[in-house]
Amino acid sequence: MADFIPALNDAGFSGFPAPAKLNLFLHVIGRRSDGYHLLQSVFQLIDAHDTVWLKTDASGDIVRENPLPGVPAQSDLIWRAARLLQEHTGCRLGVTLDLDKRLPMGGGVGGGSSDAATVLLALNRLWKLELPRSELMALGLQLGADVPFFIYGRNAFVEGIGEIMTPIETGECWFAVLHPQVHVPTPDIFRDPDLTRDTPPITVRGLATASTRNDLEAVACRQHPLIAESINWLNHYAPARMTGSGSCVFARFASQEDAARVISRLPDFWHGFTASAMSQHPLQGFAGG
Repeated sequence: MADFIPALNDAGFSGFPAPAKLNLFLHVIGRRSDGYHLLQSVFQLIDAHDTVWLKTDASGDIVRENPLPGVPAQSDLIWRAARLLQEHTGCRLGVTLDLDKRLPMGGGVGGGSSDAATVLLALNRLWKLELPRSELMALGLQLGADVPFFIYGRNAFVEGIGEIMTPIETGECWFAVLHPQVHVPTPDIFRDPDLTRDTPPITVRGLATASTRNDLEAVACRQHPLIAESINWLNHYAPARMTGSGSCVFARFASQEDAARVISRLPDFWHGFTASAMSQHPLQGFAGG
């Protein structure tokens, strides 16, 4: 794969993609003594993405342009990612950040985590830091459990609390993704007493024959009936499943035409998009190791 070349806008910013992911399944297999849940999942990269815009300078300042409404710059994940990298390395360069937000917030597709990972990967290149991938992944874990996956940059069988990854090949396909217009707070799902927390573990070798599901789906559907309604609608065209803790749901198709045909039939005021499977992150070459 050729090295990624960023887009440039009229203001001198370089644009870098922050792709989404889908959980092809998500099992909760236990709980640690500190309260964190132990998971197993397959994370699939898809080509739907946000765009992170960066303009580096010699000021040493981290500046967030056009911040999200109600989110102070210092609470913004892309600002925190840049500051964390700067403090970790002692880099004296600065950067101005902007974000073209396309991925649904609270949708279970990893948008915020992917944005943060893209900042770490892009600044690793732009600031000429040359940190190895393992070091960037460790930094990313301080920002969120899904951030290391996007730095890892390949489809993976994911275990632990999200930090143990085994690369896998998932094949070419297209997805129809529906976004029910509800925001699902992940902690509310994991706190629910009815959440299944004892699904038997599976192995990478057993993936092909294992019976899988999303253990969070039943709780999310009960808390947010629109998710259940979306799954039932999509099930008419192909087996549908929720990703992450929701609210997005998806189904797999063999071609772009098949996926687009389903999206074209969405009821009025429903939201959805098509996306293709990706084998690796566009910025895979921005970290070594």
